[in-house]
Amino acid sequence: MPHYLRLGSIPGKRHTQFRKPDGSLYAEQLFSTEGFSNDYSLLYHLYPPTQIVHTGAIVDLRPVAANEKKLQHRSFDGAKVPAAEDYLLSRKVILFNSDCHISLAAPEQSMQDYFYKNADADELIFVHEGSGTLHTLYGDLLFYEGDYISIPRGTIYQLRFTDTHNRLLVVESFSPLRFPKRYLSAYGQLLEHAPYSERDIHGPKELVTHDEKGDFLIKVKKQGYLYHLHYGTHPFDVVRWDGYSYPFTFSIHDFEPITGRVHQPPPVHQTFEARNFVVCSFVPRLFDYHPQAVPAPYNHSNIDSDELLYYVDGDFMSRKNVTRGMLTLHPAGIPHGPHPGAVEKSIGAKETKELAVMIDTFHPLILTQAALDIENAGYTMSWAE
Repeated sequence: MPHYLRLGSIPGKRHTQFRKPDGSLYAEQLFSTEGFSNDYSLLYHLYPPTQIVHTGAIVDLRPVAANEKKLQHRSFDGAKVPAAEDYLLSRKVILFNSDCHISLAAPEQSMQDYFYKNADADELIFVHEGSGTLHTLYGDLLFYEGDYISIPRGTIYQLRFTDTHNRLLVVESFSPLRFPKRYLSAYGQLLEHAPYSERDIHGPKELVTHDEKGDFLIKVKKQGYLYHLHYGTHPFDVVRWDGYSYPFTFSIHDFEPITGRVHQPPPVHQTFEARNFVVCSFVPRLFDYHPQAVPAPYNHSNIDSDELLYYVDGDFMSRKNVTRGMLTLHPAGIPHGPHPGAVEKSIGAKETKELAVMIDTFHPLILTQAALDIENAGYTMSWAE
């Protein structure tokens, strides 16, 4: 999905001899998506990336649906998701369907003694609070509050946080996460009307090669189970690589809003797309400038999609009692719109400072017990005031 990137000098031709100073061959690895039919990168390892020395425990991570089937608007207090020391244990799936899993996480410690690979899904991690470094076999990536971290499935990584207070929104996508097609030229360049450009996409800039042998634990998620695999060499032993498939960051603060004389529909906020769902960014922007404009969004019937909104910061003119980290779920089948009084209040307003991430799914989202544990009671009746 990003543009072509290369770190280090590589052979002039793919799949040809590339030798170490001692005359032995580097181990070439094709890292591809959708078989051999789409984006890929070629990596050159010091050692073959296949040397599993033994295996350990298997843990069932499949989300369990709560016995809750009501068709109603819901609200959740994401700040109440309990913190946990371990990164993987801190990830709590709150909503899921066959296309994506959506989790909240509040990890207190960096990944110390293991590495992680999601072999099921691309991961999109939104950093609400915190900062640090993402270590991968492609190199290191710094991340900050407001960053989306995009990690292709199968990427081995390690997260190192700057401090102990971190809040993350995690989307696991079972299809490739990409930029919307309408933003791209026929050859993959982001077009002039896109709300961001290649200059806003940050890939690895420094490749740190580890020439180490020993016992390296890689926790691999596959088909909802977590496998503990022990490798005989450090997974970050890559000396060179090039291609189109690699992790990157994109800051929500670099999303340039698209505005108009009258209220613009949600697709103008779209940031990423996948099979049967999209991710959108709501950022500070000027309101509509028609003299009779109504800035508040009109009531709309989302018959085809569930709408999940994660409130990051700022004031939200269409909702009451919004707090940082709050989520609202407006399911397909019933209309939703501004809270009572919000429409008249919005008239004459010149701008909004809101910051939010929206996930629209075309298959219903299923609640887990972790979602019910943080639900704000009474939200569905808040339009009846």
